[in-house]
Amino acid sequence: MFDEIFSQQNGSDSDCRFWVGCRSVERGSIGRTKVALVLDVGGRGDLSFNDMGFKGADEAVQKLGVELVEIQSNSAADYLPNLQNAARSGAFDIIIGVGFLLADSMAEVADQFPDQKFGIIDVTWLGKPNLMEIGYEENKGSALVGALGAMTAAHYGYDKIGVVLGIEIPVLYKFEAGYRYGMHWGNAKYAEVTGKNPGVGLLWNYTGTFSDIAKGKAATEAMLAQGAGMIYNVAGPLGIGDLEAITEHLEAKGKSAGPPFMIGVDANQDYLGDGHRVLASMMKRVDFGVYSAIESVVNGSFKAGVKILGPGNGGIAISRRQDLADFIDFGIKGGVITEADRGSITANWDAMRAAVPGWIWDAVGELEERSAQVKLRFLAVGAPIRLGIFGTNIRTDVQHTSSSLRRGGEGHFDSPPVTLCLPSVLI
Repeated sequence: MFDEIFSQQNGSDSDCRFWVGCRSVERGSIGRTKVALVLDVGGRGDLSFNDMGFKGADEAVQKLGVELVEIQSNSAADYLPNLQNAARSGAFDIIIGVGFLLADSMAEVADQFPDQKFGIIDVTWLGKPNLMEIGYEENKGSALVGALGAMTAAHYGYDKIGVVLGIEIPVLYKFEAGYRYGMHWGNAKYAEVTGKNPGVGLLWNYTGTFSDIAKGKAATEAMLAQGAGMIYNVAGPLGIGDLEAITEHLEAKGKSAGPPFMIGVDANQDYLGDGHRVLASMMKRVDFGVYSAIESVVNGSFKAGVKILGPGNGGIAISRRQDLADFIDFGIKGGVITEADRGSITANWDAMRAAVPGWIWDAVGELEERSAQVKLRFLAVGAPIRLGIFGTNIRTDVQHTSSSLRRGGEGHFDSPPVTLCLPSVLI
């Protein structure tokens, strides 16, 4: 499967004292392909982006027999020396940086060590001859859950949906723009099917962190107080706080199941909240990207350049029933649920999904099919344009002017239209 993902794209010592502020974990067979996975300040345990990176690396150990060294940074100051020391050691067949925050350091080190193979996730603009850059069509996946969120919120009588984001960086603009687009598409589809204009609007908050769970909880509490029926987590571990806020909100009303619901991100997080508080997840298969970069070195097909994963090749998807069992295993491995929870989570998930009208799921499927047929086009920063995303007749104004959108990192927009802030969009 992993070879197929890229078929259309045209690429010594592991002791932790050699790296600054790191935790090194070595697994695999001595003498095999050796991989360094260089991480930012996140690490394991977020049940989202980072854990999906580890999932891909762990599968490479199991299936490809590679030797893996995890290099965990304690602060941003560690990124450059960790990458430099890994490259200087000459021990690794490939060094993979997981995350946008490593981009500047990766660019510098790739130039310093031209004979070393590198890979990086969530970066697509460095253009180094020894670097495989793996990007994702997060805007397409976010459009799917935005449409689902708007239609489901309207069905249950809510007039707002929310999104809790992390640090304000370009990759998150793609999530926001897609989610906002999906909301407008969902409003239009709901009006078409029911004859009623729901006018669902968007609440958003850039929390400025990917680690402070309390900020995620506080942002979600504020959105719930304003009447949000769906909260999309785009801040990794802050989703733990988002879900805590939703759970407490429901308990205060004597309920255990949503609405309101959370939308998970990166991993399939539907199993969280006992299976009936996370309606869906925007699955960004970071594991596919990491595994594929490693596999390309193992089989001799490594090629520098940009690889884009999206709905058309399995890199982006909305969560489905067939994913649930695998990610229940993921949650058990992460220690957040037990095997004894499997049956109740599955039953609750089935009931939660069945309560949402079938036409809504069909509409999301329609949008997903369109999204797989559209290519990602990157725009020059500062270019104001008019968009027709997914070939529909809905238009959204897009302009890279953060001051006109952010006003301090949080806000509310009614539907439609609005000004967006992003460096790349779908056309």
